[in-house]
Amino acid sequence: MVSPGRPIEVREIPIPDLEPDSGLLEVELSEICGTDVHLQDGKLAGVPYPLIPGHVSAGHLSAIRGSLLDVNGKPLREGDRITFLDVHRTCNACWYCLVAKASTRCPSRRVYGITYGLEDGLTGGWSTHLYLKPGTRCLPLQGLSVTGFMAGGCGLPTALHAVDRAEVQLGETALVLGCGPVGLAAIIFARLSGARTVLCIGAPDSRLEVARTVGASAVLNFEGLSEEERLHWIHEHTDGRGVDFCIEATGAREAVVQGMRWTRDAGRVVVVGQYTDSGGVEMNPHLDLNKKHLDIRGCWGSDFSHFYRGVRLLRDPEIGELFGRIPLQRFPLDQAQAALDAVRSGAAVKALVVPGE
Repeated sequence: MVSPGRPIEVREIPIPDLEPDSGLLEVELSEICGTDVHLQDGKLAGVPYPLIPGHVSAGHLSAIRGSLLDVNGKPLREGDRITFLDVHRTCNACWYCLVAKASTRCPSRRVYGITYGLEDGLTGGWSTHLYLKPGTRCLPLQGLSVTGFMAGGCGLPTALHAVDRAEVQLGETALVLGCGPVGLAAIIFARLSGARTVLCIGAPDSRLEVARTVGASAVLNFEGLSEEERLHWIHEHTDGRGVDFCIEATGAREAVVQGMRWTRDAGRVVVVGQYTDSGGVEMNPHLDLNKKHLDIRGCWGSDFSHFYRGVRLLRDPEIGELFGRIPLQRFPLDQAQAALDAVRSGAAVKALVVPGE
């Protein structure tokens, strides 16, 4: 990705010499997600263009220098199928890491495929090989196929974090705004966490149908509907009160206030979709927040705990089968731009780059 607004280019880059305790991953699959669309559209600050996109990937270790250990201290071997946490260099020493317990806000935090540029080497998954820098947290995929993992992919830990933030209680009614990969994963996890009813508002109809198949109790295509019509639909499903909690996973700024208005008094709203700055939105602090006694919670990305738990959950056959209902479209490396366009338009629910094709 050369710069914002420019099409993806395929280039030859040399394999680097490995540092001590580093590795080389032969990439089998790498995800294309909404963040990659934002990268090409220039909506993220401080991006070191040019870069190799692809922050969630999986494959097998083709080379190791020194030792690579999993979280249990077990050595990884060449040939092992693994994935890795895209967040790198979290320091575990700063105020945010040690006091706030919010490693996602660590100032040393770097991310493969997003804040590592081409000058940093093979640090993105849309490539036949990826350099695993020293300190990269790797997870073996024992008992889980690469395709099975990528069915969850990037949206898996993000949605798990959001549902954790929602503090679901058994029997509650949830509303998920958005039916992209994060929204679909949030539907699955909300149900697994005890929500009796999960409503979903989004578009297009093809994605809403997938939302039904993974556990949404009822879905609504918002296109062409007024806010009053959407609110009426919510009230029809909640005895006129609104939902117990809402997870915003759209990236549309207006969805945040809409979620607040569609949540019952003393309910909870988790905002996870605002990864880029799409500008401000008007709200009434008295009517939309204080009088409703709402609890509004931001959710920025995920950390290793969500990534680790997500992989373990996917190993469960029933949970893996739910994620397996999410359609995957595969694109060879030289069609990465077409894949990105399919995600941007919503034509693809989830798109994967297959570097070996």
